[in-house]
Order: sequence, then structure tokens, then C-alpha cells
Amino acid sequence: MMKKAKATTRRSGSEDALKYLDKLRGGPLTLGAALHALRTGDEETQEAFAKRLGVSVQHLSDVEKGRRRVSVERAAKWAKALGHPAAVFVRLALQEELDAAGIKLKVSVAAA
Repeated sequence: MMKKAKATTRRSGSEDALKYLDKLRGGPLTLGAALHALRTGDEETQEAFAKRLGVSVQHLSDVEKGRRRVSVERAAKWAKALGHPAAVFVRLALQEELDAAGIKLKVSVAAA
């Protein structure tokens, strides 16, 4: 007798990780918070990290603290510079733009 396959929706690993990080933070993950976590996790100074990203220390500090948003293009460039998937950084940058505009939508990004 054959069993019917149960239909499931599979989420990507990065989507699961982002939901987990949201839960840990007690709110949505931001690009600035993600950058801060990556930097401190690698025990890297703001100076060294800013240099890797090609920005000033003040710019990096403003992004990490949520005082400055990052364009989609810059988010993709930073992801590449840090060796991370562009989709994650771009999703965070887009979500911040929507949130700042008061638009109640959730962004999902997938590679084309």
C-alpha cells in the first residue's frame, strides 16, 4: 500500500535563521543590527569593518545604531564584500525602507 506524500512548504535556511534572530532580539532584525552582530562576532573593530565596507567609521556607526538606512545597491555590495548572501542584506534594507515609510508589508527576496 502506498502512502500519500504530505505537501509541505519548505522555507530557506536563511529565512529560518532570520525568524530565529527576530525572536532572540525581541523584534525584527535590522541590517544595522546584523552588521553589528557580524562585526562583534568576528571581534573586529569598527575601523577595520568600515574599511572592509568602504565607508567611514561614523557611517558604519550610524547604520549599526539605526540612524542611517542603506540602499539596496549598497546592501548587495556589502554582502559581497563580507561573503554573505546578497538576498539577506537586500531584504533587510528593503524592509527598513518599507517600515520607515509606514507601509505594513513584509519583504521576501529570492535569487533570480
